[in-house]
Amino acid sequence: MNTIKKYFRVDRREIAFLKFIFEAYDGIVTITTVDPDQGVVLFCIAPGCEDDVEMILQDLKKDILIEQIV
Repeated sequence: MNTIKKYFRVDRREIAFLKFIFEAYDGIVTITTVDPDQGVVLFCIAPGCEDDVEMILQDLKKDILIEQIV
């Protein structure tokens, strides 16, 4: 099965924090920094984990800037 790829813009100071948070949820997503200056990251979401990732993102959005890039 293929991963679901989504791009997000985040506060560049929060990229490492974001990676650490999602690493705690073993295997649901991998995050790659695409453009560190602009804060663009790529989420490769494991099939069946989309709802979990969305729930975590919604919670994180309360404290840090995270917006999906279309």
